[in-house]
Amino acid sequence: MTVAATAANHQKSARLVQTIGTATHYIVLLAVAAMMALPLVWMVSTSLKPRREVFKYPPQFIPEAPQWQNYSDAWAEQPFGRFMINSLKVSILSVLGQILFCSLGGYGFARFNFPFKNQLFALLLASMMIPNVVNIVPLFIGYREVGWLDNHITLIATPALASTFGTFLYRQFMMTIPQELEDAARIDGASAWGIYWRIMLPLTKPVAAVLATFTFIGTWNQFFQPLVFLQSTEQFTISIGLATFRQEEGTIWNLLMAASVITLMPTLIVFMFTQQYFVRGIVTTGIK
Repeated sequence: MTVAATAANHQKSARLVQTIGTATHYIVLLAVAAMMALPLVWMVSTSLKPRREVFKYPPQFIPEAPQWQNYSDAWAEQPFGRFMINSLKVSILSVLGQILFCSLGGYGFARFNFPFKNQLFALLLASMMIPNVVNIVPLFIGYREVGWLDNHITLIATPALASTFGTFLYRQFMMTIPQELEDAARIDGASAWGIYWRIMLPLTKPVAAVLATFTFIGTWNQFFQPLVFLQSTEQFTISIGLATFRQEEGTIWNLLMAASVITLMPTLIVFMFTQQYFVRGIVTTGIK
């Protein structure tokens, strides 16, 4: 066998091994994706079933007669329109508040020198180790003293003003921005506020997308804080509304799943529109 033939055989073997490895890789990914998607498929399937077929065995993922009216019944079962508006209000204002205050905090830690800056930043990071549940009682007492209970501001103020994670993201990303841009702006007469507003904020859109996605989804799905701070039905968010599908005879599972599908749509839409910036922000944030 010639040297050329041997080299060709080795090349074919290498391509075969690479093809098998790639095929195995995709098979594993498809299997994991199927496992992750199975609960969502069951949720959509259950939302289209009559109540008597929800726990039918063996389970039937494709209903014989889809009950599309389950969605309208779920919407009419509780004031879901009001719940959706409340959740959108809380989520959007929390996102805007976090972007504003976290970007200011990150800008201060990234670009200004002041006494004990590193120690204060370390203390800020240390606060991330405190569970949110620990803060509920002092927050409840404080909000009660200022008359904020049963008000959406209780769900907006805390994430907007006290997001350590958001401040950390902005600080890390702003440290990657070349100092020359800031120096050139100062030569042109820009103030610190002008540099923040005209240079830093436009360049940190990836971080804003990451933080907006995390904040919107987290605020939209939060249950414990609305349960503690809200008291009247008119103020309930969508997560509390989902918990109302329990009657004396038990949970109405088909309507609950229909309402859950409706509730899932805004978070999917937000992720679809921010996916490009989201991936870019995750890749670049923290690289110095």
